[in-house]
Amino acid sequence: MFVRQILRSKGEAIVSIQPTTRIADITALMSQKRIGAVVVLDARGQLVGIVSERDIAHGLAEHGAALLDMNASQIMTRDIVTCSPDDGIDKLMRKMTTGRFRHLPVMEKATLVGIVSIGDIVKHRLEELESEASLLQDYIAGAA
Repeated sequence: MFVRQILRSKGEAIVSIQPTTRIADITALMSQKRIGAVVVLDARGQLVGIVSERDIAHGLAEHGAALLDMNASQIMTRDIVTCSPDDGIDKLMRKMTTGRFRHLPVMEKATLVGIVSIGDIVKHRLEELESEASLLQDYIAGAA
């Protein structure tokens, strides 16, 4: 299975913020949307960072309650690992495991086209395994 198929299934909606968005607003948005990360886009719509729950937790440990009045640009991850719509699930799982992160922006050429989470990948991998198991059971039942 490929990232393109995951995006087609889950939808390509992207929740994004600007570098000047306050952390308090980001946490409210993430809670409302029930998501673990938001991408940060500059005024031209270019990907410049990502803010995840982990970034917020680290920021809270370092800055305390003052974090809520800071902006995304102060805590966002700038060294962003991305993937392509043509990447396979196995490649993504390796990237995420090695990099110890749970969200990957999906880039097609220089355009952000979606974001996938480890939850999306696990869900689709389980569906893939269930389908394979069902096909094998049908094959075995037909051969008997």
